[in-house]
Amino acid sequence: MSTIPFAIVVVTVVAGRHAHLTAQLRGLAESSVAPSRHIVVSMGDDSISAVVDAANSDATVVELDAASPLPLARARNHGARSAMAAGADLIIFLDVDCIPGADLIGRYAAAASNEHHRDALLCGPVTYLPPNPTGWSAAELITRTSPHPARPAPPADVVTAGTDYDLFWSLSFALTPDTWHRIGGFHEGYVGYGGEDTDFAASARAAGVGIRWIGGADAYHQHHPVSSPPVERLEDIVRNSTVFFSRWHRWPMEGWLAEFERRSLIERSPDGTIRVVR
Repeated sequence: MSTIPFAIVVVTVVAGRHAHLTAQLRGLAESSVAPSRHIVVSMGDDSISAVVDAANSDATVVELDAASPLPLARARNHGARSAMAAGADLIIFLDVDCIPGADLIGRYAAAASNEHHRDALLCGPVTYLPPNPTGWSAAELITRTSPHPARPAPPADVVTAGTDYDLFWSLSFALTPDTWHRIGGFHEGYVGYGGEDTDFAASARAAGVGIRWIGGADAYHQHHPVSSPPVERLEDIVRNSTVFFSRWHRWPMEGWLAEFERRSLIERSPDGTIRVVR
């Protein structure tokens, strides 16, 4: 494991998903470049420190009072503040469901070291994994690499400038503290599932921050049950979509909202209001 001559801090926010966090901690330990620090923001989960200890990780657990629905935006902001207080030159946000590829940290660091990319929002490809109760070895992850086709996935060592900010997602991304401040962090009006990452990217575009897709900065999203559309998240999505519309005058998560309408679960108005149909 090598080091980079500036401070790289990984930030993960979590509540539950203990097995996924354990796999992520193992992946970070096997990284070809060591982060300076890993900050795990526990959203009201008192068991996270025990999970970190059981993995023999030196990650720092930061507690955040939280209730349901989870304050994902606030937790990411808390993690960023903790990272900057620890002296971060580069902050890497990694969703708890994601195992970092061995070269993820190194690829992000290389991009951040390049004067053409360091001021941008840096995004890596994400591969969705099938179920595997026994977990994944580093060698198995390499053979499974197949980035999500809806996002750019340049070859390793290639950095591509993006133009569609709606493709940003918060599963895996990196930025410098200066870029974080230009964007302004995550808007804490978003609570629960959906919308806060689309808003973050819209804020980046409004601030003139570029977006870059970093080839070889692969992350691997561990399987968990999902539904499409996520009807169980209906209230979160409705609330957060209304916040987004009030800020940007357009709808986020259009596919899900359209499907909710098709199923007669919601009614939308041109003024940005949504009525849940009971």
